[in-house]
Amino acid sequence: MNNNHHLDEKAQGFLVSNIRTSPDASLSDVYLEAKRRLQSIHVKPLDATYSIYKKSIDARHRDAIQLVWTVCVKGFFSIKDHEKLINSGFRQLKEPQPRVEYGQEQLKSRPVVVGSGPAGLFAAYLLALNGYCPHLIERGGSIAERVDKVAQFINKQTLDVNTNVQFGAGGAGTFSDGKLMTRISDEYIPFILQTFVKFGAPEDILTQAKPHIGTDVLRGVVQSMLDEIEKLGGIVSYHTQMLDIFKNSGSGGSILTNRGDMPFGALVLATGHSARDTYKMLIARQFDVKAKPFSVGVRVEHLQLHIDEAMFGRFAGHPALGHAEYALSHHTSNGGVYTFCMCPGGEVIAAASEYDTVVVNGMSHHARDGVNANSAVAVSVRPEQYGSTPQRAIRFQQSIEEAAFGSAGSSYAVPLVTMGDFMESKAEHEPYGVYPTYMNGQAFQLCLPDAYLPSFVCAGLREGFAAFSRQLRGFTTPEAIICGPETRTSAPVRVMRGEDRTAIGFDDIYPCGEGAGYAGGITSAAADGIATALAIMKRYAPN
Repeated sequence: MNNNHHLDEKAQGFLVSNIRTSPDASLSDVYLEAKRRLQSIHVKPLDATYSIYKKSIDARHRDAIQLVWTVCVKGFFSIKDHEKLINSGFRQLKEPQPRVEYGQEQLKSRPVVVGSGPAGLFAAYLLALNGYCPHLIERGGSIAERVDKVAQFINKQTLDVNTNVQFGAGGAGTFSDGKLMTRISDEYIPFILQTFVKFGAPEDILTQAKPHIGTDVLRGVVQSMLDEIEKLGGIVSYHTQMLDIFKNSGSGGSILTNRGDMPFGALVLATGHSARDTYKMLIARQFDVKAKPFSVGVRVEHLQLHIDEAMFGRFAGHPALGHAEYALSHHTSNGGVYTFCMCPGGEVIAAASEYDTVVVNGMSHHARDGVNANSAVAVSVRPEQYGSTPQRAIRFQQSIEEAAFGSAGSSYAVPLVTMGDFMESKAEHEPYGVYPTYMNGQAFQLCLPDAYLPSFVCAGLREGFAAFSRQLRGFTTPEAIICGPETRTSAPVRVMRGEDRTAIGFDDIYPCGEGAGYAGGITSAAADGIATALAIMKRYAPN
């Protein structure tokens, strides 16, 4: 091949975006349109291949649903072709891998990663992949133990405060919808998605605009990643809780765990947003911990069929569309109210991690084949509304969860009300038409959210629901059901860190992920874990 005419001997990729079709269109139709667009600017790559790069649904007009495609065209492009494509606004395919730089400083002990949620998991995986042999500790149990303990809680209301929906292998995301959608635009996202696929996730997450794995598949992915960390020389220890931190005068230090002292060369704090005892320890140890805004609210359940019909109209049930998802928001005089973590065909999961508290979250399997749709509806809480200190932020969440437990008969049953009753400030009707999924629908108590949520939150919910009914037909249908509380939308505090990602005043301790206040979901937490691992490797040499 003549390099005077082609950029190099490797096939390059360009993205052809915003190809719009009806749900009935075939892939051949999509590829033909991509080819036509290249031909319109007189570009003809040699040995061209076409593949789907991204697929999304435009449901803004329910009677004219469109699929929106981005096609990747790979082939040998001439220099003139390359110039034409760039000048015409076509993007060149770039799938960067994390660029690892190795430092010179010697680690006195293994790096220790505290917490096996997405941030800790990816930090440990990248460290292990590059020869740093991390020790990953997790206060909860293995995937198999978590499945068993969560089932015991759902079926028998027997709570294990260390192995549950919040704590254990994979973190809180393991018992969720496994959503990988994120609002951040991070260079590590392709690597994250490719890593999930490498360890067992379906390949379609690489092309979906709103990818999700599902709790059933995600459990296997997490276990495979943990197994790989150990194969690469790392150590994974379950039922190992960090209780205290002791810093050496030089580099490194040790942590006190329930199994004894453990030295560290570098310490990654990826504890998750529910480790309230860890927050209190960090505050006592003079870490710079700040209160931050967060949100609290409820879960709303509708029939999935009704959501599909409301969003897709005559296309409801079309195999190319799957189940409908919504994302709604409204600005009130007091702040914002919005839907969060919408789970098509999912269930409301009992998510308590402390005795005598009630917490809810959403979960679904990969097939999303449940009868109900559910979503969190959350109201923004500003620091001045709870007292502006990290201690009061933590206590604000905790007091809501305790009040919910009391309002449901001092049991782990969920306080529940129909939408119609809530909008009229009463709690009279048993569920009808839409039936609860929390604890298999067998544990609920009629109760208004006003009994466990602050008045400004309930006012925001009522105003938000009214606004959502104008955005999505049938949202306030009287038989929809509301249960709560949803309090773990994000961390209530932030553990402050510097540009080198170390905790302020604590060299070689790295706060990381959602629990440290730097992420909000599986993908963003994983990206923060990767960036943290890269910072450690840039400073230290491999073991």
